[in-house]
Amino acid sequence: MKAEDVRRTAFSMPRHSPSYPPGPYRYVDREYLTITYRTSAEALRRVVPEPLEIVDSLVKVEFVKMPDSTGFGAYNGAAQIIPVKFKGEVGGYTRLMFLDTHPPISGGREIWGFPQKLANPSLRTETDTLVGKLDFGPVRVASGTMGYKHKRLDEKASHATLDGPGFNLKILPHVDGRPRICELVRHTKENLVVKGAWSGPVSLTLHPHALAPLSDLPVLEIVGGIHVVADYTLALGTVVYDYLG
Repeated sequence: MKAEDVRRTAFSMPRHSPSYPPGPYRYVDREYLTITYRTSAEALRRVVPEPLEIVDSLVKVEFVKMPDSTGFGAYNGAAQIIPVKFKGEVGGYTRLMFLDTHPPISGGREIWGFPQKLANPSLRTETDTLVGKLDFGPVRVASGTMGYKHKRLDEKASHATLDGPGFNLKILPHVDGRPRICELVRHTKENLVVKGAWSGPVSLTLHPHALAPLSDLPVLEIVGGIHVVADYTLALGTVVYDYLG
């Protein structure tokens, strides 16, 4: 293989059998249980990197079911997201994310810098309750519940809950262990279609774990929750700040 062939065809690891295909990536019937809570402002200041600005002492925990996604297949996820501003634009900073399968972990980290680790998240309906769980190995890390479809929300109004940009801190090491890439990445959703949105009574419990420290941002007050089903394309990202530049 010639050097120009490597440059022309390389886009992921491993070169001879990448773990995911080139994008863009379309999600169909992606289902969310998103619970918003109030936490310690001091704890937020310790984890949100400049130049992002904290909007309020709010945090979101998402439990996500992804039954149909281009290249990545079917999988489940959970994430802790902090509302932030960057140069006046409001979005969400992904602090922690957990998935149950390798291809989207690989693709998410390599392309956008999603802070993803392997765990056992789930989202399912148990009789009259929507139940989100996150287990890291045998240990329960987070659990969230919502009364199933108690109140239907306007789809257009709910569109805004998913439509803002996301921000990730993408870090890739050099061969000597030093960071070779350390940058703030902005990503968006394109062709977003909200198929349904509901609210209801919600609960959220976070448990301490050394390797899945969601509880470092403690739950002081639950603000509310939303259950959404939507289709969208996860657009390829842009670098908005280079920490090494």
